Amino acid sequence: MSKPIAITGGRVIDPAQGIDRVANVLLKDGVVEAVTGTPGAASEGYEEIDASGLVVAPGFIDVHTHLREPGLEHKETVATGTRAAAAGGFTTICAMPNTEPAQDNASTIEFVLRLGREQGVVRVLAIGAVTVGRAGVQLVEMAELADSGVIGFSDDGSPVADPNLMRQALTYSQITGLPIINHCEEPSIAGAGQMQMGVIASHLGLSGVPSEAESVMVERDIALAELTGGRLHVAHLSTRRSVEAVRRAKERGLRVTAEATPHHVSITEAWVYGLGGAMPDDGALTTKAYDTNTKVNPPLRTQDDVDAVVEGLADGTIDMIATDHAPHATVDKECTYQEAAHGISNIETAFGSCMVPVHAGSLSLEDLIERMTAAPARFLGMNLGTLKPGFPADVVVLDPNAKWTVDPTAFFSKGKNTPLSGTTLKGRVVTTLYAGEVVHEARAHAG
Repeated sequence: MSKPIAITGGRVIDPAQGIDRVANVLLKDGVVEAVTGTPGAASEGYEEIDASGLVVAPGFIDVHTHLREPGLEHKETVATGTRAAAAGGFTTICAMPNTEPAQDNASTIEFVLRLGREQGVVRVLAIGAVTVGRAGVQLVEMAELADSGVIGFSDDGSPVADPNLMRQALTYSQITGLPIINHCEEPSIAGAGQMQMGVIASHLGLSGVPSEAESVMVERDIALAELTGGRLHVAHLSTRRSVEAVRRAKERGLRVTAEATPHHVSITEAWVYGLGGAMPDDGALTTKAYDTNTKVNPPLRTQDDVDAVVEGLADGTIDMIATDHAPHATVDKECTYQEAAHGISNIETAFGSCMVPVHAGSLSLEDLIERMTAAPARFLGMNLGTLKPGFPADVVVLDPNAKWTVDPTAFFSKGKNTPLSGTTLKGRVVTTLYAGEVVHEARAHAG
């Protein structure tokens, strides 16, 4: 067992306990020993981490991570994905089931969890599929997967399009107590759309996806949750109408939660041009347009949608930040926009992206940390996301004002597919500790 650790002099923000003060955080034997402001608390025998001028918080929790293993190891592995997560300040991540084979049976779930224990540098939890093979035809054995340790069910990457199947899944969620996490996108409305429908899509000659492709299914699922009493979680909420629908559902007391991604709170459809969010001069296309790294599902939305999502995070309508980290191989993005894979590799840039609305004054730092720690811990029903004594010593040290330039070649993730390459972000993870052990230090990895 390593030496006990004292993280000293930092501004400790622990929303689960209502703590926001300068204090020392003492870690011992893999758990939190104390949060104390007592001078000299870092007694002899403690290894000290000086956090003066920095923020100390519980380790971030991501309920929506694509680790790609098994079957797609050329895109990401549990080993590389967890290392990337640590660099992003995440100490718990939940592996999505769109692997090959899909995580639709107990043996595959056990394989992923075992890889997490053996190769992961942070905690790995697993999400089971809703339907066999994620094909949208037959429900998985939900009780069996629940017994194997999944934290919820999702066909993410594909919606549960059949409303009766979704009704059945939500009914079973009452039995398992686990949420149905739906990728809300009505296929008949989305069609073959590549990006947000609008002027920019028309300008680039790309087919557009109406916002209603999302909001129609959000409304449907809320109605089914009300019918069944089931537990619904809306993945990657991205439009104003969807936010309003979830807000109304919560006002009615329904068992509905929602998440938003870092990219849907910080960048817009204008980034598709490949000019860092700027518009082409005189409306003319340039050799830089377009950037396939902006292709994601749901697509990057309008500024009004971004504003609505941030408002939803600020008032609690949207419960948490979840990255939807979607690493891809280079070949998946070096092609036409139509051929490019959906997804952004973003777990290492998540905090910096989410600081955009904080620095703009539309979201408080305290609320952001709550949405990345205590809120997802409540969602999971686990003793995580806090610095309470006796809880796991999962801690992140942050510099909210540090400026750094995104260099995807320096990512720990195999996925270098980010539209933020060359962008300067303000807000960086300095140190990440998992179970009382340092698993990432920014100074040790330049770039």
